[in-house]
Amino acid sequence: MTDPRLGLTVTHRRYVPYSHAHYAGDLVDGAYALGLFGDVATEVCIRTDGDEGLFASYSDVQFRGPIRAGDVLETVATVTRVGNRSRTIDFECRVVCRGRPELGTSAAQVLDPPLVAVTATGTVVVPVAAPAASPGAVSEVL
Repeated sequence: MTDPRLGLTVTHRRYVPYSHAHYAGDLVDGAYALGLFGDVATEVCIRTDGDEGLFASYSDVQFRGPIRAGDVLETVATVTRVGNRSRTIDFECRVVCRGRPELGTSAAQVLDPPLVAVTATGTVVVPVAAPAASPGAVSEVL
């Protein structure tokens, strides 16, 4: 029987503020995407195991394109392996909107297709005692 947690996908979107630009051309450091991967991995763990879990390691990180201040990023995490306490997750950070300062100070456009900026594979761990949650389950907390 296939584990129902396999293939679970969580997506976050975030605007990159200009305060995060560190380099010429309003470039943002690649670690910004890794922080986003941690955020989306936390939601994956909550949905799969009812616990925030801990990020254990990356087995691969690829910086494929620039992230700039003013971008709108879409970060996607997909569970690809479920162990007793570990989960392997594939990550992709895409630029879905980007500023166009050459057209005007506030001009921007939707990128279709999005620009893949960073990909990674990571491992998270959850406690043995974490109650199993079905994907998409919502329970009331008092």
